[in-house]
Amino acid sequence: MTLLAVEHLGKRYRLPRRNLFAAAPEVQALADVNFALQAGRSLGIVGESGSGKSTLARLVMALEVPSSGHVRLDGDDLHALDAAALRRARARLQMVFQDPYGSLDPRRTVLQTVAEPLAVLHGAGRAEQRERAAEVLDAVGLRPGDLGKYPHEFSGGQRQRIAIARAFVTRPELIVADEPVSALDVSVQAQVLNLMQDLQERYGVTYLFISHDLAVVELVCDEVIVLQHGRVVEHGRPHEMFRRPQHAYTQRLLAAVPGR
Repeated sequence: MTLLAVEHLGKRYRLPRRNLFAAAPEVQALADVNFALQAGRSLGIVGESGSGKSTLARLVMALEVPSSGHVRLDGDDLHALDAAALRRARARLQMVFQDPYGSLDPRRTVLQTVAEPLAVLHGAGRAEQRERAAEVLDAVGLRPGDLGKYPHEFSGGQRQRIAIARAFVTRPELIVADEPVSALDVSVQAQVLNLMQDLQERYGVTYLFISHDLAVVELVCDEVIVLQHGRVVEHGRPHEMFRRPQHAYTQRLLAAVPGR
């Protein structure tokens, strides 16, 4: 079953005018991007900085409005929903950000951070918030006793586990992971990736996994899309694509990976 369908998606940004009388220039961040992601599967999006990966993530999360095309979650066009329907849809998708230091509010406890989506999206009471937060914290390898602590009391890897717990607490169907391990030490990256795979098996969640690290994508994703200047240049299974890349850009990305 197709959970997420992206159809002819495009995004243009208007740049500042160079002078008062000139037309404002535009930059094409995404152009005619198409893919379908099956429920319970993982799709990797790879490309260099500026290739459009994070723009795609924001459009899928309905944080920005596309210039053209559609993002459909289980058949519903997210950008055509009214405010109430979009609010309900947001309970079905969550995001894990790149920086575990910047994505957590230092003034809020772990309980406040993890339980917030339950309160905002589901209107859950305090007892349910604590119960669900403790459950998901245990699922990511932390202790329920950590609920009263603050972010500065944890390591980078532990903070990212908290961010993952926050994403899973509403039991979403789709998680957009935008460079979720790139800010972590190499020794911690494998632990977090293994955790994400274990949670996928446990909850049946679907991942849109955005990364510049081809080795990470090859490890965790069933399919991969290569973006260059906002356009899809190659799409396939990572084990096949990374051994026999067809596009020159994919070949250059692979050539830049040490040890390949």
